[in-house]
Amino acid sequence: MSKRRVRLAVAAFVLVLGILLAVIFWPGGSGTATRAYALAPESVLTPPIRRAPAEVREAYRFAVANRGVLSYIPCFCGCGAQGHRSNVDWYLKDVRPDGTVVFDYVSLG
Repeated sequence: MSKRRVRLAVAAFVLVLGILLAVIFWPGGSGTATRAYALAPESVLTPPIRRAPAEVREAYRFAVANRGVLSYIPCFCGCGAQGHRSNVDWYLKDVRPDGTVVFDYVSLG
């Protein structure tokens, strides 16, 4: 997969995530917004991901804690040949029975 396709896929995900966050954080008349989604703790991240920018770390943490949400967001980068079925596969290779997460590093570029 070319770096251009990876960048386009990351941009598409950021756009979708931005829209979701705008809907989630939209003030409900009180003028205050609360986070309506969970993030996994930073401790689940591997060293390569911990060295990534804050936005990337947050995306991985979101993917771990919200696999169900990401499973409904298709990946448009053409990574189906790599076995990706949805955006969750962009970040996670596997979740083992003991809960250990195996990350996919495609989104680190």
